[in-house]
Amino acid sequence: MWLAAGVTDMRRGMYGLAALVETTLAEKAYGGDVFVFRGRRGDLIKVLWADRDGLCLFAKRLERGRFVWPLAASGTVHLTPAQLSMLLEGLDWRRPARTWQPLHVT
Repeated sequence: MWLAAGVTDMRRGMYGLAALVETTLAEKAYGGDVFVFRGRRGDLIKVLWADRDGLCLFAKRLERGRFVWPLAASGTVHLTPAQLSMLLEGLDWRRPARTWQPLHVT
């Protein structure tokens, strides 16, 4: 799962975003990876991925607040499934805090 750093024109549809993945990010849009894009205002994201049947596009707009985004102007940031889940909920996925400390087994 890849987060596209910087701002993306949210008027782009699935094929425009796929072209952006191929040209700007130099990744394979149809390779099965998930790509997340954010607009200028920060309240809208689009998630693009390809499955066996075709290209999929998911969009979410927050009624209040903004999606947490890295400060980098370009490139990508790798996300875990848990981080993507937090991002979609509008939570700060960059520094989640555990409510307990894991035990170190030696």
